[in-house]
Amino acid sequence: MLKAAGAAAGAVGTGAVGTAAGVATAVPAAAAGGPFAHPGLLHTRTDLDRMAAKVKAGARPYTAGFAKLTANRHSQSGWRANPQATVYRGSGTPENYRLLYNDIHAAYQNALQYHVSGEEAHADTAVAILNAWSGKLTALKGSADRFLAAGLYGYQFANAAELVRDHGDFELGRARKLLLDVFHPLSDDFLTRHNNAVVTNYWPNWDLTAMACVLATGIFCDERAIVDRAVEYFKHGDGMGSVRHAIPVVHEDGLAEWVEAGRDQGHALLGVGLMGTVCEMAWNQGIDLYGYDDSRFLKGAQYVAKWSLGGDVPYMANTRKKGAIGGWSGTETASDVAVANPAMTRPIWAMIANHYTKRRGLSASYLTRAAAKAAPEGGGGDYGPNSGGYDQLGFGTLAYTRDRAADPAAPVPTPASSAAASGARPHTSATPTVAASPASGRDLAATGSEEVVGWAAAAGVTAVAGGLLLLRRRDRVGGEAR
Repeated sequence: MLKAAGAAAGAVGTGAVGTAAGVATAVPAAAAGGPFAHPGLLHTRTDLDRMAAKVKAGARPYTAGFAKLTANRHSQSGWRANPQATVYRGSGTPENYRLLYNDIHAAYQNALQYHVSGEEAHADTAVAILNAWSGKLTALKGSADRFLAAGLYGYQFANAAELVRDHGDFELGRARKLLLDVFHPLSDDFLTRHNNAVVTNYWPNWDLTAMACVLATGIFCDERAIVDRAVEYFKHGDGMGSVRHAIPVVHEDGLAEWVEAGRDQGHALLGVGLMGTVCEMAWNQGIDLYGYDDSRFLKGAQYVAKWSLGGDVPYMANTRKKGAIGGWSGTETASDVAVANPAMTRPIWAMIANHYTKRRGLSASYLTRAAAKAAPEGGGGDYGPNSGGYDQLGFGTLAYTRDRAADPAAPVPTPASSAAASGARPHTSATPTVAASPASGRDLAATGSEEVVGWAAAAGVTAVAGGLLLLRRRDRVGGEAR
């Protein structure tokens, strides 16, 4: 039943990726020389221009995605920041971290709306919010949850700031200092010391928040050593969030077990969304983590998508060590996949599905279905008032919907449109032949002629042609996790 635990066929470092047939093909090379491309975190100049042009033309599903953005209260140009000198997250502290994540999402949403609509008031609002925080915030404190605050809000702050980095009033130097002095040190320390706990004490999403912050900081601040640190940890890190620890088992059906599915659905969705975020930011700088280790992330994301939609998935019992170094220690075993509620959703699927099916031309039917079910995706404020509803920046229907590549097997240029000017190295990649979908049956993402039906993003429908999304639901449902 299993290929390997932690050792998929055709594992790679740089330069090649194993395929299902065992044939090595070139992958996009890391842009090891020259400056980074800007904008170049979750959105490139090409991405932003595409959104604006599609919305102006009234094209679906972009218009539905943009409507979700403009309806969100955080995207209004009247938003005013409430910066704090110290942000606390965790029990036993005077928690005020909600102020930070609400303001960051307001900055991001206003900046994104500016790029689509061209309305300067939204850019001005985003700049004012970010400047207010970079001029006041000096510390993140609290329980162990302070590491979550650093990781989540660090990568989100960087992405909001990246969208307005060329604005005349934006305090770029102050933003860099905030990331390097406040957010990044906690995230980097977590990847190094894991809060002085044994390395497997924390589930994958803890590492992934830290990785996202480290990578975003390195790109935003043009610090290549920091970027290299995040990329190396993704591939070979000791903690639960590195790709082979988060996705330890590849099954013969092409799906790969997401270890946190043995915990609960909410945290598994968080982890998939964060790993997708890391992969997308790296891709926009010419670093292919999406395809790393025979597209291992594709197989893990497909697994979580199938399970979240109500499908049955296998799970091998996973035992991990817990406790503090030199203190209490023990073990905990996740013996079976947790109960999943098909009604639970997060704005994570459009980015991942579009990469694999449109950029790379691969089959990913469960991702396609999950993206269709979640569309049009919203963002912070659309998924409940608690912090879990703000873990992803969202708006994937608007931001990541893309036309299918005319020839996915052709050499792929660096996705960031400004790469040529910045010196980023171009991709020279052929399409991997891995598959993470059932061998039988037709995948709607495999043909552009059925795109409207397959994605159904404009209407956000949950059942489409041929009963594709009429999924069997389990009688049991699980509660939502952060």
